[in-house]
Amino acid sequence: MYKSHYSRFLAADSERLHFAAHSHYYWPDVTREAALQCWDDAAHFADKKWTHIFETVLPEAQRHVANRLGLTHPEQIAFAPNTHEFVNRLLSCIDHAPVRVLTTDSEFHSFSRQLARLKEAGKVKVKEVPARPFETFEARFKQAASEETFDLMFFSHVFYNSSVIVRDLPAIVAAVASPETLVVIDGYHSFGAIPVSLAGIENRVFYMSGGYKYAQAGEGVCFLAVPKGCVLRPENTGWFATFGSLDAATSKGVDYSSDGFRFWGATFEPSGLYRLNAVMRWMQSQSLDAATIDKYVRGLQRQFLEILDELQLPHLNRHNLIAPFDPNRIAHFLTFKLPNAVTVAAALEQLNIYVDVRADRLRFGFGLYQDTSDIEKLSLRLKTLSPAPSIPVR
Repeated sequence: MYKSHYSRFLAADSERLHFAAHSHYYWPDVTREAALQCWDDAAHFADKKWTHIFETVLPEAQRHVANRLGLTHPEQIAFAPNTHEFVNRLLSCIDHAPVRVLTTDSEFHSFSRQLARLKEAGKVKVKEVPARPFETFEARFKQAASEETFDLMFFSHVFYNSSVIVRDLPAIVAAVASPETLVVIDGYHSFGAIPVSLAGIENRVFYMSGGYKYAQAGEGVCFLAVPKGCVLRPENTGWFATFGSLDAATSKGVDYSSDGFRFWGATFEPSGLYRLNAVMRWMQSQSLDAATIDKYVRGLQRQFLEILDELQLPHLNRHNLIAPFDPNRIAHFLTFKLPNAVTVAAALEQLNIYVDVRADRLRFGFGLYQDTSDIEKLSLRLKTLSPAPSIPVR
């Protein structure tokens, strides 16, 4: 249905079955033209290209992100090459140590590694709430947020190692004991995949995500939605943070913009913004809102699970899913908990089936560049799967 729009990625290896949309989503063809447009604009505008980017390209990208998230202040969207830059910038807003952090045991590697190093240095004190059992996570996390005062609360909207969706974001935010706590939601596995609305909490939370996964725009274009009226002054700052209108209240010290620019860094490679805009325009032309994308992917997931039910494989089966499939609880990848997930992934790669592994978690991801014929091809190849990776059912 949508595969024709991904012709270049698909033609690069027509026999590859890529079930890792959650890791490296294929880029639609419009992104190639966008990359060329970025080059042409650099040639055309030369030194004045930044004027064009900040007056035309960036505002469009901000509007696209705001529209997808139900935000009313596009100017509050900051961009950076990666979300790790935003994590460190947010941490630098807190001027005492140790920084008290509430988080989970299922955050992305860059954040968990950074936190571990800061903890090692005695700069943070961390309370980590286990994601499992998933059925009680929200209640346990809300309780933890209400019982103590934290400087930073950081959690994923969708856990990267299970695909479990954290529900009822407003209630979690409302449970935070102190209004001074920085509340940060990592939306990398939700933005562009499942419907997301921050309408009721946009002036309280920081929400970050990027183009590498479901936004389909590739690397180098991550964003942070900053609450309106935020007056934080990150120590980790760059010269772009003075763009826009300056905050008069801090004019006696280092100046900051009064909008999302206060969380910007410095000079960046702008082609990601071009690609993001191209993808969002293409989605609009295809009437691909989040609900439509979600419905399409759910159809592929159900077909995949039905095939697994028929094949009765000893490893890839519903019993080994880390959480039961439920569209209200599971996002766009399915996670199998296997003792030798690495071995199974290697066996799949021998069949030109690409998935990925995180420790003992094997992840199958689904996207718009796939259709029912890909699931059927997958079924045929799975029938030939070597017994070498055979695993006892959990």
